[in-house]
Amino acid sequence: MASSSASDAIASPQGSHKQRLLFMGLKRSGKSSIINVVLYKLPPTETVFIPTTIVIKKHALYSYRNFQIWDLPGQIDFLETNFDTESVFASAGAMVWILDAQDEYLDSVARLTETILQLQQMYPDIKYSVFIHKVDSLGSDFREDTVRDIIQRIMDDLNDAGLENPPVSFYPTSVYDDSIYEALSKVLQLLNPQLATFEALLNTLAGSCKMQKLYLFDVLSKLYIASDTSPVDMAGYSLCSDYIDTIMDLSEIYIWERGRLKDVDEHVNGEDDKAPIKAEDGGAESFIRGIRGYSLYLKEMNKVLALIGFSKEPRFGAEKNVIDRNAQVFQDAVSAVLELA
Repeated sequence: MASSSASDAIASPQGSHKQRLLFMGLKRSGKSSIINVVLYKLPPTETVFIPTTIVIKKHALYSYRNFQIWDLPGQIDFLETNFDTESVFASAGAMVWILDAQDEYLDSVARLTETILQLQQMYPDIKYSVFIHKVDSLGSDFREDTVRDIIQRIMDDLNDAGLENPPVSFYPTSVYDDSIYEALSKVLQLLNPQLATFEALLNTLAGSCKMQKLYLFDVLSKLYIASDTSPVDMAGYSLCSDYIDTIMDLSEIYIWERGRLKDVDEHVNGEDDKAPIKAEDGGAESFIRGIRGYSLYLKEMNKVLALIGFSKEPRFGAEKNVIDRNAQVFQDAVSAVLELA
């Protein structure tokens, strides 16, 4: 019976040319809520009305590269012997397991470790991330203990099964704050073959412009595809996220229309998929000082990517001309990288 349900869940394997990210986990763990909040800007308070996913839902993120995000129903065992795992996992670059931290999580931990162990044998290149989700509902002390316990259990189970140094990352998340954007940004970076190049360019720019932190954001989703390698400042990150909303809304009124996020099923064969968008001149640019002690700088690279950073340097604004010139050099470099992609 499970086999029949699993077979019915696959609408179509087409579109496998895209870089695929799989969302997995037990049912009602929050997979669809995350996708709807991040990709479609659904208010988090309305996620309680999302129906349970019973078939694979395919979503597309058109950015500098074209990504697919597949939402897999939690009640189906996609690794059972009668199921065509090739159609789901062969083109997957990364898998995110959503684990509900406010529920009894032992079953989810067991299912996750079983899934990783089986996939590692068949598809060793898949990268794994675990979103320890809904942590906002836990008290601060209990939250830390819960996160630590979950990580320890998963790593112990994988090590006991003989999997040394498993390629698994862990992120406490909630749809009610920026933690979900930070976590999903890190996951998408696993699918970015130009990540090291972008990081090197951002490190150089941050040093020359005295930036405390620099990001290269996808403006449609507010996920960042790369950043310099300095530690993340979540207060500054939240400001950047809000800043993007404001500037991009204004730029859409006065400059150009952007693409959109949509279900892959609308164009399942991918015949009219957009090609990766190259960098170009023009676009929105903004600079602002004195926001909670931060100075913010934004410059669009193209219709989907924007450079944004912040600094606490008091003379940051006085050197804006230098920053503009360096940002233009960075934009040219981004253009060259995208043309080679």
